[in-house]
Amino acid sequence: MIDKKAIEEHIRGILIALGDDPDREGLKDTPKRVAKMYEEVFEGMNYSNHEIAMMFNTTFSDGFDDEPSADGFEGDGRVVVMKDIDLFSYCEHHMALMYDMKATVAYIPHGKVIGLSKVARVCDMVGKRLQLQEKIGRDIAEIMTEITGSPDVAVTLEGYHSCVSARGIKKQNTKTFTAELRGKFRTDPGLQFFLR
Repeated sequence: MIDKKAIEEHIRGILIALGDDPDREGLKDTPKRVAKMYEEVFEGMNYSNHEIAMMFNTTFSDGFDDEPSADGFEGDGRVVVMKDIDLFSYCEHHMALMYDMKATVAYIPHGKVIGLSKVARVCDMVGKRLQLQEKIGRDIAEIMTEITGSPDVAVTLEGYHSCVSARGIKKQNTKTFTAELRGKFRTDPGLQFFLR
C-alpha cells in the first residue's frame, strides 16, 4: 500500500533540496497535498493485473452459439471495439505525466462480453501506475483476456509525454502511438482496420 507519511517526508526534503522553505505559506501543506494526490493517481500500483481483473469481472453471455460458422471461423465475425477512452499515466523514467492519452480496446467475444464501463475502468486503473506506455497496453490486454476469456485482444494507445514536451527536447506536438495485438488481431489485417 502507498505510504503517505513517507511521501510527505520525502516531498518536504525535495522542497528543501530545491532551495525553498517548506514552512512558508504557499508550501506548508504541499507535502500533505502531494501525498494525497499520489495515493489517488498511483492507486493502480496497489493491485496486480489479476486483482484488477477480479475487480471488473462482470461479464454477460454474448447470446451467440460459438460453433464455427459456415466459412469455418468462430464467433460469426463479431468484434467489440471501444475507442477514445481517455486516460493518463506517469512515466517511470522521470515520473512525468503522460497526458491526453486515448486508448482503443478491441476483442472478439468467445461466449461472453464485458460491460463497456468496465473496459474504461480497467484502462483507468492500469493507467494509475509508474510505467512505460507499452506496458499500459500489455497490461490492459492481459486483463481483458482474463476477464473475457478471449485470446483475440488488441489495445492501442496514443498520447503525449511531458518528459518529451516540457523538458529535454521540448517537442510539444509529438505523440507516441503503441499497439498490443494478440491472437487474430496480430495476423488479420482486416481486424486491424477497427483499430484506426
